Amino acid sequence: MDYKKITTETTAESYNVVNFEEGTDNIYESLAILARRANQIGLEIKEELNEKVSEFQTSTDTLEEVFENREQIEIARYYERLPKPTLMAIHEFLNHKVYHRNPVKESSKDNF
Repeated sequence: MDYKKITTETTAESYNVVNFEEGTDNIYESLAILARRANQIGLEIKEELNEKVSEFQTSTDTLEEVFENREQIEIARYYERLPKPTLMAIHEFLNHKVYHRNPVKESSKDNF
């Protein structure tokens, strides 16, 4: 996912609770969906960061040889400026960009 394109706030905002019930009719189910999506986003960001940082690793580093790498610092600053995964998940959920389904609800509809 391209996190540069996400235009959400980097700080927490107050939302109306009713907005979170729209897709599921259950606030707790919506929060579970948000938590899972935030975890997915967090893992994707972490993997991407680890890939970029691994390019700079050398096997011969000692304490004396460690020095500031300007590119590494810029990469770290970029990831620090990104909105938190929870805020990204909320933004996606409220803009209906998160696909979710509840197999328990689907199976109960089939039984009736």
